Amino acid sequence: MQNNKPNRKNPRKSSYGTSRRSILKKSLKQEQVVFSTPIPDDPIVAIIGGGMSGLICALNLEKRGIRSTVFDTGIHGLGGRLGTRVIDPQPLVFDHAAQYFTVSDSRFAELVDEWMEKGLVREWQGVIGELEAGGCFLPVPPSSPRYIGTNGMRPLADSILSQTHMVNIVRPCWISRLDAFNGMWHLSENGKSRGQFDAIVIAHNGKCANRLLATSGLPLIARRMKSLELSSIWALLAAFEDPLPIPSTVTTNPFEGAFVKGVDALSWMANNTQKLFPSQSVGPHCWTFFSTAAYGKKNKVPQENVPNATAEKVTTGMLEGVEIALGLPKGSLPRPIYTRVQLWGAALPTNTPGVPCIFDPQGRAGICGDWLLGSSVEASALSGMSLANHIADYLQSGGTRPDEFTAGLNNEFQPVTGYDIGQFPGSEFTESTEQTTDTLTCEV
Repeated sequence: MQNNKPNRKNPRKSSYGTSRRSILKKSLKQEQVVFSTPIPDDPIVAIIGGGMSGLICALNLEKRGIRSTVFDTGIHGLGGRLGTRVIDPQPLVFDHAAQYFTVSDSRFAELVDEWMEKGLVREWQGVIGELEAGGCFLPVPPSSPRYIGTNGMRPLADSILSQTHMVNIVRPCWISRLDAFNGMWHLSENGKSRGQFDAIVIAHNGKCANRLLATSGLPLIARRMKSLELSSIWALLAAFEDPLPIPSTVTTNPFEGAFVKGVDALSWMANNTQKLFPSQSVGPHCWTFFSTAAYGKKNKVPQENVPNATAEKVTTGMLEGVEIALGLPKGSLPRPIYTRVQLWGAALPTNTPGVPCIFDPQGRAGICGDWLLGSSVEASALSGMSLANHIADYLQSGGTRPDEFTAGLNNEFQPVTGYDIGQFPGSEFTESTEQTTDTLTCEV
């Protein structure tokens, strides 16, 4: 540090464009921030992103005695893809992002056990399988338990936050700039100061993260984010007055969730009413439908401002996909009493470096998120835990040996295998169905 300002390797004047291509190209040329000021006895960490990984990171930093502030853009609440929509006055309830999760790691199992004890999650006992276009359904018994939020996924995020006392939440807030000055990170939102911090965590991804990192002085972190590829998925929430007309080939194995095969517009469908309220016998039936990644890419628009024409086109196309999947005559699907379409523009990773977290000790900055280990709720939680402990070790070491704490900056990316809606660690669902899909037949 000179004159209390961070050193930058290879200093140069730069002007950064605003296009995504310009951002990604120039993010590799920016100067590296190098902090050398002492770490205070009571450091504070900024976490940008209040999804599962960001909240778990905050919780585990607190367990190590470290304060944090979580900045999130959510208007309705925290949780990111732990999203549940409740539409009054009926109410209509939809899990519109993560549909269920599995457990394979003991660290995540401890967290899930706590949720179970609090009644926040339970096993999903409903039938799940693969649905071929035309109405041919193959149920697949679970090789490990499938878990869902008892009242939807969003309460899980609220539960994580309720366990903390040293975590400050700022939302809705869109951090637009990071500046290193006087030995700290200065965060701002459209020119308004949002505080000073000793270290930062990027717990979100996509074009907004790339734009933020492009001028941050963190080229090593920016390069990692640049390598990430993300799918786009449309989610259609639809409520029907009566049960869907399931063909006779399916009623022998009534399902609550199905991975759809052979339909361009559809990759998943689930009956939220049966999943969340299995004892409910009357009232609307709430379904969540997800498109394929290919359909999402073909119909991609700015998710912050979806044109009405596109929303209508996607809704019609996906409902037609439901008819094809169920083998129903065109135009025979009952008209829904409620629909809402949403684009997850940065839905899930299609590649991964296979590391639990990324940390640049020179810039005192890290990344956590499901994409570092795959594309699952469990991966997201494990990444948050890992980065929290890594940052705590670094801060509590005094930061005098930064080279010992470099993590994940050079790992090669590999393709992510799984479904368009994610992975389910500990489950043999993918492998077992791949072996039987080619010979799938239905009685007629």
